[in-house]
Amino acid sequence: MIRTLLVANRGEIACRILRTCRDLGIATVAVYSDADADARHVREADTAVRLPGAAPADTYLRGDLIVAAARTAGSDAVHPGYGFLSENAGFARAVTGAGLTWIGPSADAIEAMASKTRAKKLMADAGVPLLAPVDLDAATAENLPLLLKAASGGGGRGMRVVRDLAALEGELEAAVAEARSAFGDGEVFAEPYVERGRHVEVQIVADGHGTVWALGTRDCSLQRRHQKVIEESPAPGLSGALRRTLRESAVAAARAVDYRGAGTVEFLVAEDGERAHFLEMNTRLQVEHPVTEAVFSTDLVALQIRIAQGEPLPSAEPEPHGHAVEARLYAEDPARGWAPQTGVLHRLDVPGARLDSGYAAGDTIGVHYDPMLAKVIAHAATRTEAVRKLAHALSRARIHGPATNRELLVRSLRHPDFAAARLDTGFYDRHLPELTAPTPDPLAGLAAALADASGARPGGRGTDGGRVGGGRIGGGWRNVPSQPQRKRYRSEPDGAEYEIRYRITRDGLIAADFPGVRLHSATPDRVALEVDGVLRHFDVAVAGDRTFVGPHTLTRLPRFPDPATRTAPGSLLAPMPGTVVRVGRVAVGDHVEAGTPLLWLEAMKMEHRIVAPASGTLTALHATPGRQVEVGALLAVVHDVPEEESL
Repeated sequence: MIRTLLVANRGEIACRILRTCRDLGIATVAVYSDADADARHVREADTAVRLPGAAPADTYLRGDLIVAAARTAGSDAVHPGYGFLSENAGFARAVTGAGLTWIGPSADAIEAMASKTRAKKLMADAGVPLLAPVDLDAATAENLPLLLKAASGGGGRGMRVVRDLAALEGELEAAVAEARSAFGDGEVFAEPYVERGRHVEVQIVADGHGTVWALGTRDCSLQRRHQKVIEESPAPGLSGALRRTLRESAVAAARAVDYRGAGTVEFLVAEDGERAHFLEMNTRLQVEHPVTEAVFSTDLVALQIRIAQGEPLPSAEPEPHGHAVEARLYAEDPARGWAPQTGVLHRLDVPGARLDSGYAAGDTIGVHYDPMLAKVIAHAATRTEAVRKLAHALSRARIHGPATNRELLVRSLRHPDFAAARLDTGFYDRHLPELTAPTPDPLAGLAAALADASGARPGGRGTDGGRVGGGRIGGGWRNVPSQPQRKRYRSEPDGAEYEIRYRITRDGLIAADFPGVRLHSATPDRVALEVDGVLRHFDVAVAGDRTFVGPHTLTRLPRFPDPATRTAPGSLLAPMPGTVVRVGRVAVGDHVEAGTPLLWLEAMKMEHRIVAPASGTLTALHATPGRQVEVGALLAVVHDVPEEESL
């Protein structure tokens, strides 16, 4: 029996495991880096042990320190979560070698599936369908497009799509460098890239007594940078024959390595919907496991723990009910290359759906780890209802802090292709511009201005409770003809700027550019406006120079721009805080074409390529590998001069 369990992870998955342990009456131990000293998983665990340092390589990837922490805290079991050391056979052996219970498959099973190249050979021997590998040394135009993949690890790192043989060398070099940096293994292989393929997977659970469950399918086709964004169960639109093939192949994969615990077998389904090819087996719990839990009314973490204790699974699998959809809420800006965002999270409220998160109001989103804030999950009787429920919950979400992909998620869920289950991994390649087109709401700016004025009145909320309505004027509002009040705002993250001009008179609100708008009431935290006879309510919150109006984020701007904030033309600023991992084959004085890679920044577990914004002469390059940069730091300057003039 497990009495005390150490969670060798952080963030959302650590909190998820802690929740199940509380339900099972198991004491918990957290580990934390210096950057996570005040993190939610540390606050929620019964005890915690520090891992000195901040970078993952010094903390959550140090298996020796984690095993020592388990011994120090009196743990008798270790759960690795996902990511970090969850698929590290050496760590699994170190845990069991220390006399602790490992919550996961055997080290041998992890090792067998750790390398995608070895796993594919093993699956071929087991009769599981595969894509034929491509010899990089003999690749021709007929092999295009190609997908380069790291043999170890996952999460989209070390993965590149090659559509032009001329780009193969550079993309291979980048993939190898990223794979070596992320996983300590630079092995990369190639296989055909399946256009408009679907990413479909099967959740398996196996005990030590010969029982293997295959708990339905999940579709994870909506991805950005080869990382999943929206997942659902069951995968829609699959024929009965293909579902049987996927199930049988997944069970065969599990039995081939004598698997125990929860795992996932991933497949690539061709556009015709009739052919599936093995991708890889993840020997751990998946990020998207909640959709399977919702459909099968089960707790996969609890099953992992019971299997590790030697308990058998019931012979009969649980029956599925309904449909579940999950959206990953990231602190990132999809319209700007999915750039990760950092800062204080002032509020995180998503009513009407399951919310799995490693953050709470007041927490800081830093640069060291993945930018995922939370997973939002909805379950209903049908796919249509589940999708509608999730979109509605996200549209009403109040997320005050760094920019997120919330609006992208809402638009994705409401897109006609998604509604019709026309899913494939190229969804965002085709639809990103329309899904990220700015939709500023000037009324949000008016509400912000009125809430601000309401709070500035003598007494804070003025007479009449600080409410102004029906043309009546509370204490502190102007009661004589005057120049309009002016306030300037910038909408985030799209950058749209607008000026709000208004006056409050005995006859009510007079606002330039807002004909037909009538002020119903205003307090510092809530404004009601009547627009052409329809009453709209705006919740308002302020943090520093930022005002959050419903789902909109506005930055208050000075009335007159500060000339000191301007940068020289051609300046390339860091779009995020991060670390320079390498510099391109360029030097100061070179003529560069628009789109030429200048350097790569690593932030939040992903590499971001920084390219020349225009053709011209590279007149400055302030980047060396290992340099830490803050957002807005000057990285390079490209002087927009035609090549013939620079000679």
